[in-house]
Amino acid sequence: MKNSKIIAFLMIVLSSFLFTQCTSEYEPIAGPAGADGTDGIDGVDGIAGTDAEATCVACHSNTHREPINGSFDVSKHGSGFTFSFTSARGGDDPTNRCAQCHGEQGYLDYINMGEAMDGYDAPSPISCTTCHDKHSTFDFENDGFDFALRTFDPVTLVLDPSYTLDFGNTSNNCITCHQPRSSYPIPADDGTGLYEVTSSRFGPHHGPQSTMLEGILGANVPGSEGYPGIASSTHRQASSCTQCHMASSDDINEGLHSWNINLTTTNACVACHPTGAPDQIAGFDTDMATLKQLLNDIGIIVDDPGPNRSTPGTYPVKQAQAAWNYMTLLEDSSKGIHNPAYTKALLKNSIEAVQVSK
Repeated sequence: MKNSKIIAFLMIVLSSFLFTQCTSEYEPIAGPAGADGTDGIDGVDGIAGTDAEATCVACHSNTHREPINGSFDVSKHGSGFTFSFTSARGGDDPTNRCAQCHGEQGYLDYINMGEAMDGYDAPSPISCTTCHDKHSTFDFENDGFDFALRTFDPVTLVLDPSYTLDFGNTSNNCITCHQPRSSYPIPADDGTGLYEVTSSRFGPHHGPQSTMLEGILGANVPGSEGYPGIASSTHRQASSCTQCHMASSDDINEGLHSWNINLTTTNACVACHPTGAPDQIAGFDTDMATLKQLLNDIGIIVDDPGPNRSTPGTYPVKQAQAAWNYMTLLEDSSKGIHNPAYTKALLKNSIEAVQVSK
């Protein structure tokens, strides 16, 4: 019996040793380090990124801005002349729409809401922020420079809302104002053969440059000269407002933001006119003087109380059409350069019409 108890005790002691060994952590013995592996092949260098700050500084620097500011200061836009009509004229009266183009607030209201208010208490003159606001894209390489212009949209003409003018580039910003004002309808025969001139400021106002370039909104009185197709002028097809009037220049008095053209040196001109572009179409001054004298004789266009004013009254429609064309060509200010063929037809046919109707 004693032997049995001793054997049982020894078995318990032996089991405790086995349990201890099973639950203890195993610590392997480290062998010698292996040889280093072969280095991998170097990767290809990535393409260097564009310095975004440098892209901005290219335009947003004093060096870039100084010629812009200087040329703007010598321009009519920067002279303050365009600002003098702003404070009291706006609204939906077609004879009173000055604020929409003659000051910053009126212009912004016009492009954003469709019309300027009827006067502004503290109007601001035209400035950089009138035409420029913020970029619509910063991917200039793929999207092109937008110059932070406020509008690129095609323009529905105020004198003819059925016609939308689209020059397809930054020139659309110019069309917004450089179009005829809707103060007076273009003379047309309503069956009476007569037309009533209602004020001393008859005509398309100061902005028919874009419509002359397009070849529209003159009074196409019949005559010996045929009228060219719409938008067929070479300057309309192959150039634009900004290409001709805002060419790069070392002289702040031409190109840039002066909008003045040097016909002999401007790159946009000499590309097609290597010896210098003409300053008017052939015979323009002579024909304009002839037409004005005929209209003076009738009394529809006079120089009192100021140059090239109209005399209110009822006139044969062809005389009124000739007066409209005279004022259109005068206000265009290009002496026919914008659209030579259309200018010639308006001039020649107007002279013929007045001579016949006298």
